[in-house]
Amino acid sequence: MDKREAIGSWLSGPRAAAEQAGVDFGYRGQQLGLPEEGPGSIARPGRRLGALAVDWAMSVLIASQLITQGYEVPATSNWALLVFFVMSVLTVGTIGYTPGKRLFGLRVVDLATGRPSPLRGLLRSALLCIAVPALIWDRDGRGLHDRLARTVEVRI
Repeated sequence: MDKREAIGSWLSGPRAAAEQAGVDFGYRGQQLGLPEEGPGSIARPGRRLGALAVDWAMSVLIASQLITQGYEVPATSNWALLVFFVMSVLTVGTIGYTPGKRLFGLRVVDLATGRPSPLRGLLRSALLCIAVPALIWDRDGRGLHDRLARTVEVRI
């Protein structure tokens, strides 16, 4: 390998260099036994962010209109976070999706049983509210909050 190839592989990133060396990463969800396309496949980031935006907007609306009665209170965002957390725990821990996830055709499933559990919903929601674990993804596109809760967000 000459100097140009070494610099080129460094600039394109470690994944490109590994693929050039013959490593097969497969598709997202392959290691988890999920299909590549269609129902049951890993949810794409755009849908996940859209569902999160809908759920957050609902939480802000509930917090601002019902809890703080429309006044501009600096704590409205804290109330919105609490509403988001409670909504997420109750819905993901029981039926597997929040209203935003349902709207975007997504569902959270437990990797072992396929059904969500309240404890996993609680752990996943708490980590999601911290935000940092949700920003760290693995090669399958799962956030750290999903990995720690042993869940995966799939298409319905």
